[in-house]
Amino acid sequence: MRNTESAVSPVVEAWATYRTTSAADWPARRLMRDKGDSRVSVVLPARNEEATVGAIVSTIREHLMDRVTLVDELIVVDSRSTDRTAQVARAAGAEVVSQDAMTRGLPRLTGKGDALWAGLAAAEGDVVAFVDADLREFRPHFVTGLIGPLLTDPSVDFVKGFYHRPLVGTTGVEADGGGRVTELMARPMLNLFWPELAGFVQPLAGEYAGRREVLERVPFVSGYGVETAMLIDLLELVGLDALAQVDLGERKHRHQDTAALGRMSAQIMLTAWSRLQRRGWASPGAVPAALLTQFRRGGSDALPNLDREIVVSDVSIEERPPLAELRHRVPRRRMAAA
Repeated sequence: MRNTESAVSPVVEAWATYRTTSAADWPARRLMRDKGDSRVSVVLPARNEEATVGAIVSTIREHLMDRVTLVDELIVVDSRSTDRTAQVARAAGAEVVSQDAMTRGLPRLTGKGDALWAGLAAAEGDVVAFVDADLREFRPHFVTGLIGPLLTDPSVDFVKGFYHRPLVGTTGVEADGGGRVTELMARPMLNLFWPELAGFVQPLAGEYAGRREVLERVPFVSGYGVETAMLIDLLELVGLDALAQVDLGERKHRHQDTAALGRMSAQIMLTAWSRLQRRGWASPGAVPAALLTQFRRGGSDALPNLDREIVVSDVSIEERPPLAELRHRVPRRRMAAA
């Protein structure tokens, strides 16, 4: 018998039951019958991803644009890459736009969230799916799984992906070792302050899709807090029932080191703080520190005898206002080609 003291909220349990599906439930041929006049855009934010972006673009192009016309436009947002990301993506069949060109005339922001905002501004689809550009062994079900509920159920406004994330270490592969920031920080925090979101398997997943009209009504945090902010803001905007999630199987990608995960966690915490302030749950006059002090093994040239070197990072976050508020200031897409 279930321990009622530790049982999940009935609301969350019910939501997870009827709003969770598998990518296998949404084959491309079925979605073609349900698509109707809807246009679908796929956006890949990419910074120095020449090693992986080409294969992802080629897969989407072949399976979802050439074999069937499920995806109407495929956009790669070049986020100030210093490698051949733009050239590789264009050669594989994507339209490439520059993050800076799409945000020309607006304050300069950095990070993934701003690239996503630029991609949304460039896309013209009624349904917009975002896919990270560092995925390996990418398969078309990553897109069909995300857009399936949106094309078949008008009551769904946003779909979040989840998956197994193997972590390759020095001693072998840990089947679900990825998602360390989620398990150590993001999930406990969301359960504490936004328990309605407790049913999301991977709240920080980088693969998700939504209706344009809804995505244009929420701000985009410039850094690694973008996924956290989006879930919280959409919960308040459209309610839990309009959100869904889909099992995409297994996700293989580049993993970051522990120090980088610490910086990511700090940005997510600052993002959560900003939402708590808006709710009145945190002092509106308090400004949390945005400098993160970490320690790196080994001394510097100036202090070679130190076993640890202090490293201070600025983890502050900024936000692009909802696109609907700035649409009149966004350039035409053809003017933003990278």
